[in-house]
Amino acid sequence: MFLLTIYPLKTLRTLAIYSQNLHLPQGSELVPDAQSLLALIERLGCIQIDTLQRVHRSQYLAIWSRFGTYSPGLLDTLAYGGVDENGNPIGRLLFEFWFHAACFLPLSAYRFRKQRMQRMAAGGGSYTRAWLAKPGTAELLDEVYNRVRDEGPLRARDFDHQGRRRGAWWDWKPAKRALEHLFNRGDLMIAGRENFQRMYDLTERVLPDWVDQDHPTERETARYVLGTAARALGVCDLRQIADYSHDYLRGEARPHLEEMLAEGILVPIHGRLDGGRVADLVVHRDNLRTLEQIQSGGIDAQRTTLLSPFDTFFYPQGRDEMLWGFRQVLEAYKPAHQREWGYFCLPILDRERLIGRLDPRLDRKSGRLHIEGLYLEPGVRPSKRLGRSLARALREFMRFHQARELTIERSRPREFAADVEREL
Repeated sequence: MFLLTIYPLKTLRTLAIYSQNLHLPQGSELVPDAQSLLALIERLGCIQIDTLQRVHRSQYLAIWSRFGTYSPGLLDTLAYGGVDENGNPIGRLLFEFWFHAACFLPLSAYRFRKQRMQRMAAGGGSYTRAWLAKPGTAELLDEVYNRVRDEGPLRARDFDHQGRRRGAWWDWKPAKRALEHLFNRGDLMIAGRENFQRMYDLTERVLPDWVDQDHPTERETARYVLGTAARALGVCDLRQIADYSHDYLRGEARPHLEEMLAEGILVPIHGRLDGGRVADLVVHRDNLRTLEQIQSGGIDAQRTTLLSPFDTFFYPQGRDEMLWGFRQVLEAYKPAHQREWGYFCLPILDRERLIGRLDPRLDRKSGRLHIEGLYLEPGVRPSKRLGRSLARALREFMRFHQARELTIERSRPREFAADVEREL
């Protein structure tokens, strides 16, 4: 008699957490060096870059969530070259480009961005195509490119602009827009950053000679992008694989995914979701052994940590609700009176569960970390063990930010803040 294997929810959650390297208990990990940091980014496929900095920016937080306290400058060194903590030279190993959003990517992925560069060179959306067709745009692109060629790395602010900037990024001054288009189509790369402002230089001067620049086929690119996503996600609905990058809409990815299913690269499984429903899911074949180890009790999720709202963990649309009954929301761009949780709320991962949210703000002058809101999810009960685990994560968070004091200003339930503060 054939018995259908239905994987329990805890197994599915643990596989997703393990695949994102979020399973190790706090304190067991080693401080990352260049090679371990590069290996993490290759495993995840990317690290998203963001400008918000109530605490450390998202790209640095994502690594802290997995390794604990480390030197954020190490990520910059991998991206732009420099020396490690021992003074050893490190060549450029990452580059900036689009994946899910603006991201750091391993240079081994460079050739698989060429399809996207081609699409962006053609304009991508109607707004950009209209701009490219305007009289003078071609001349502007040539002028900006030639200045970078002749003068070396330049920022957008190095170009004069006589017009009035009217507001947000879509009203960028013409040179900034030209720089971005030249970057998008692969003529320029980001050579470094100065006060977080991009420094643009010719690709031929930035890209190391050893990088493979062969142009892959569309099928090869799809296999790379979707395969990377499936491995990094661990387990998901078939459609959600396309959400990991923004290279393909779900409908565009479907033929490639079905081909990968037919060839056994993606393996269908049945799993029990949050709420009890059994669903059809998929696992990359490289993750099958891990799935069975988790199922047999050989691997467990033991970490309590905080996650950036831009973490790759949250890329698949709807998977947070499907597996955790948790809805990740970024409220930074909402008016203050419309926010339920806070400006930059960090989800709290405790073992295999998402148990709450925490809204931090670092006062860099005083060295005080303000927790403007601490919220447990409905159904999560405070306990000594949970208070102790979160306090340990917060101590590590303070250490990473060189904060000397911590204040919890609001908590739901109220007694949970007292539990955490006692442990701190």
